[in-house]
Amino acid sequence: MKAAVYLAHPRPGSFNHALAGAVAAELSNRGCQVVTHDLYAEGFDPLLPADGTETVRAAGDPHDTWTARHRAELATLDALVFVHPNWWGMPPAVLTGWVQRVMAPGVAYKLGTADGEPVGLLSASRALVLNTSDTPAEREEREFGDPLQRIWAACVLPYVGVTDVRRHVFRTVSDSTEGEREAWLEEARELAAALVS
Repeated sequence: MKAAVYLAHPRPGSFNHALAGAVAAELSNRGCQVVTHDLYAEGFDPLLPADGTETVRAAGDPHDTWTARHRAELATLDALVFVHPNWWGMPPAVLTGWVQRVMAPGVAYKLGTADGEPVGLLSASRALVLNTSDTPAEREEREFGDPLQRIWAACVLPYVGVTDVRRHVFRTVSDSTEGEREAWLEEARELAAALVS
């Protein structure tokens, strides 16, 4: 099995980095071939060019080697893992741009007409999304309706053919103790193991 871990956090040494490392190590220990992408460290360009805004016609060749590499690699994966904080109810801009540039028509899905139903093209049928947050769960649900759940489990991943979408939020991070963070890392390892079992 081949899996990719996509990390989107700008600060080296963040808890998101620890989560991504723990998950990648667990997947590797389980016999997976693992590729890890720290999108900030790679300098991934999130800006969608004007000629990349098609939804029906297949995307043309990307203008940069990183996007081309990510698109080619995406087609070879069996599982996806995304690790990022909840910022304003959204993933960081670098990851949003990655989705828009890499999960392009003809690469991750095809659409016959603008009002048609998409056909997912990815061979990856499962994904794990790990988020960090400083908003208590009750307030998140009551005031915001958990927008990241909608983004990943309703809007993005099913569109490209991922049918098994798992998500977990670690909160609240800013006031967490070292013991809590260690327990969360163990939980992340367990979630990674379950993803590929």
